[in-house]
Amino acid sequence: MRSFTYDTNLLLKDSTALTASAAAQVAAVNKVFDTGFVSGGPGALFKGIAVLDVTAMDISSADEKYVLIIQGSNSPTFASGIENLAELDLGATASRNGGAGNSLIGRYEVSFQNEQADVMYQYIRHYVLISGTTPTITHTCFVGRDFLAT
Repeated sequence: MRSFTYDTNLLLKDSTALTASAAAQVAAVNKVFDTGFVSGGPGALFKGIAVLDVTAMDISSADEKYVLIIQGSNSPTFASGIENLAELDLGATASRNGGAGNSLIGRYEVSFQNEQADVMYQYIRHYVLISGTTPTITHTCFVGRDFLAT
């Protein structure tokens, strides 16, 4: 397992359990990371890794699905211009894309960057899309800087 320098400013979701789709929160407040890029400016590419530590996940009804999304926007409130920068689907086999097996508890790493289709996004957040009969997932998400990416 790789290790990352941990910075509480890069924590996008605390360990509160989720049972419905929502923007991720830290201490009951929606959490947004500002990459420092200035909208309309030359832009600063940010390459990161979303580190998702899943500690509990219900797949008992065999139809639960959890899509863990890293999103970008140039609105600090994500009121408009939202783009999905990276996704990870977890859950029961019957509900996962491509027939993937039942997801396991553990650490997942998802690479992303704040530029997609020649558009640079200043703000980043974590969003969780949840479906199924009895869904509940407990996980944390923080951003690690991908220094190996060029």
